[in-house]
Amino acid sequence: MDIALLGGTGDIGEGLALRWADDTNHTVIVGSRDADKAAAKAEEYEAELDSRGREVEIAGLANEDATARADVVVTAVPAYHLTDTVEAVADELGDAILVSPAVGMKRDEDGFHYNRPGVGSVTQLAAKAAPDGTPVVGAFHNLAAGRLADLEAELEWDTIVVGDDRDAKATVSELAEGIEGLRALDGGPLANAAEVEGLTPLLINVARHNDGLHDLGVQFR
Repeated sequence: MDIALLGGTGDIGEGLALRWADDTNHTVIVGSRDADKAAAKAEEYEAELDSRGREVEIAGLANEDATARADVVVTAVPAYHLTDTVEAVADELGDAILVSPAVGMKRDEDGFHYNRPGVGSVTQLAAKAAPDGTPVVGAFHNLAAGRLADLEAELEWDTIVVGDDRDAKATVSELAEGIEGLRALDGGPLANAAEVEGLTPLLINVARHNDGLHDLGVQFR
């Protein structure tokens, strides 16, 4: 499949790009609002993979061009950029599946807290911004970006996948499980996204207050 990572120059985008390029035969496309920045990052990722003996071509394009080429579009952007990003590429989505890993958080002196938007969740915010008929899936919310991007690190994580379109959810689950050490679990419809997103600030708070737990993920047994 062709996977576009909008905001693929950032932390979660880097990790997903490197893992899919290293562990699978899917085509990875790095997107950014700045095409030159995307191209530079794509070259950086290629060099990292080349150092590991993997000769992989990664394209770097403006978000709209990356979207037009993709079967699956991952909006690897902060929650406050999500709506603008989806609206900017809406005309290029076609039949692509839209995936949101974004989590809205706020921070105070006590720590990080889930910042739930009025529509219910950030994933539902993506669905509201997407064109009618575009299947929207929430996934990859609770992954520690630093560990994800460290290709020497073993993951042993679960990612909870939510969505209203069964086929789209199955496709994203298959893509997730293409990453070694990542297991996809069905979290039900989009209405359940808030419960999944709310785990992320909890993980950050636990990591901050406990030595040796700076790259936490979740695993269900």
